[in-house]
Amino acid sequence: MISYLKRKLEKWRTKTTFREYGHKVETYNLPKDGKIDFAVWLNPLEKPKTITQGGIDFFRKFIKDGDLAIDIGTHMGDTTVPMALAAGPKGLVLGFDPNPHVFKIFTVNCQLNKDKMNIRPLPYAITSEDGEFFFTSSEASFNNGGVEKNEHNRHGNFTLNQKVKGINLEKYLKENLKDKMGGLSFIKVDTEGYDKTVLESITGLLESLRPTVVAECFGKLTKQERGELFDLLHSRGYILHHFDEFDASTKFILIEDREGMNRWKHFDIAAIHQDRINSIKL
Repeated sequence: MISYLKRKLEKWRTKTTFREYGHKVETYNLPKDGKIDFAVWLNPLEKPKTITQGGIDFFRKFIKDGDLAIDIGTHMGDTTVPMALAAGPKGLVLGFDPNPHVFKIFTVNCQLNKDKMNIRPLPYAITSEDGEFFFTSSEASFNNGGVEKNEHNRHGNFTLNQKVKGINLEKYLKENLKDKMGGLSFIKVDTEGYDKTVLESITGLLESLRPTVVAECFGKLTKQERGELFDLLHSRGYILHHFDEFDASTKFILIEDREGMNRWKHFDIAAIHQDRINSIKL
């Protein structure tokens, strides 16, 4: 009982006391992709992250060699790196995360495995309009969090001393990567419950380029919010699927209607445009 209380107290102290954490580089020898190095953030509140062959092959279902892909909410890069390995050194993955503390670790990962992948790290949130926003977290070490116009919001009680920059993704692509936009095949979104807001800001890209979208149905979303997320994608020709993990063996379950969004509490969605569905093997 005493040891349990000590662990609880230590976790509370960690959660409420700011500290800058470093990283360590772990090496994985994978059956197909060989030696892969990956920098792991040493924040004790961080859940374990690994790079697996199954994780890389999951993204190969949607991303081909040479493609452009986008990861919105990269964190340390545990999905960005597999995405970039799927796209290969001739492809490009844009990784967006406005959290400066984890972004330091992400930039390390962008410099590893350069012969096998190509990642461009970008320290921005994706918003409907360019601007500055508060970044707020429930943890003093900013292991999680999100952006808001208002300092006091549902993300938590800890706010970065400086505002972060938000940019409109479609505008950024047209200004910086117009020649590569046609190769955009995949967008992943993980923004602490604000995935629908992000997707609303990129509807022009969804309608014109029709990339596959992987997003999160956050556990705290209401029934109405879940229905709105379904409608946003379905009305633009997307077919939605539930899946449990980023692994090639995961099972994809068709979400037929708005009510299907309530079958699970917190889950991931793979949305494939009807024009692409026959070319992707789930």
